[in-house]
Amino acid sequence: MEKPVFRPITNHPIHPASRNIKPKNPVTRGFSQELQSAVNETAKKLVVSKHAQIRLEQRNINIDSSTWARIGEKVQEAKKMGVRDSLVLTQEAALVVSAKNNTVITAMDREEASSQIFTNINGTIILD
Repeated sequence: MEKPVFRPITNHPIHPASRNIKPKNPVTRGFSQELQSAVNETAKKLVVSKHAQIRLEQRNINIDSSTWARIGEKVQEAKKMGVRDSLVLTQEAALVVSAKNNTVITAMDREEASSQIFTNINGTIILD
């Protein structure tokens, strides 16, 4: 039986610069960055629960898109301060919002809200 012959492998690294190879489509953002961006955008959006939507319709409460945007921003600020459930007072309505899940739980007009007792909230947002 013959003894195997081992030949050393030369260790000359190939540098991309020496080959003038450039990627065709440089990746500017990775998948994880895109996913995180999508999650952050979704997390910032305020969701109106089915119950709250019914209450808004029953009580003829119309909140314009700019006010919804302001509510969403303030809920995010409150969330950063540790607020979990908040009472949001606008000129038109009183909303109970879960800052934890960015969800409007219920809604009532300001007149009805003046005679209510709100429990299980740990923050209030007043928008004028």
